[in-house]
Amino acid sequence: MEHIEIETLAEPPLRDPALVEGLPGVGHVGKLAAEHLLEEFDSDLVARVYADEFPPQVGVDDDGVASLACAEFHAVDAGDRDLVVLTGDHQAQSHSGHYHITDAFLDVADSFDVEDVYALGGVPTGELVEEPDVLGAVSDADDIDALADAGVSFREGEPAGGIVGVSGLLLGLGGRRGFSSVCLMGETSGYLVDPTSAQAVLEVLETVVGFTVDYDTLEERAEEMKEVAEKIQEMQNQQSGMPTDDDLRYIG
Repeated sequence: MEHIEIETLAEPPLRDPALVEGLPGVGHVGKLAAEHLLEEFDSDLVARVYADEFPPQVGVDDDGVASLACAEFHAVDAGDRDLVVLTGDHQAQSHSGHYHITDAFLDVADSFDVEDVYALGGVPTGELVEEPDVLGAVSDADDIDALADAGVSFREGEPAGGIVGVSGLLLGLGGRRGFSSVCLMGETSGYLVDPTSAQAVLEVLETVVGFTVDYDTLEERAEEMKEVAEKIQEMQNQQSGMPTDDDLRYIG
């Protein structure tokens, strides 16, 4: 295969589509959010991107059928406006690979006449957060006021170290290519899968893009993760010399 291959599966008519990216990252916040949209709305698989920068492996479904690692684009009917949701199980394994794959993702977005890009992810705090804030970054300063009105925080010096991976490059490369790119990052501990943070990010996206989605399944998962966190804390408290959740810091 070529280094990167784009497989177009459908070319549906879309209404002012916005790209929503949710690939694996801190707390799996973006991936959880993107998958929730696909679970709650009618969607169609419209494109796949294959790349030799993805891990050399295949997925195997319940019937034993293998499929090569890839990223997928789904067209989502979210009401008055359509979404093109990008998700998958992997990011690139090298610095240059991140650039090349993100460029391919933007090529797909361009083919569907997307102008607005929303990258979803998490920002690590090193401790459990019950009511996470959503931090923002943009490719165009003109977008800041509307996002701030929707509850997005813009903090000096945060996220520390910038934004890495596809989410960051959708801002950098997307801005250079003329897309209006936004990154929405929910606060998260950094060491647990975080449905609560995913919901916080989606609630902002609802306001900004204009759609309504149900959160029952995310809230159920959040309760499950809360129980897991409580058990971890209990185990820590039973072991002398082990840090509490307030002392834990994200390593990754």
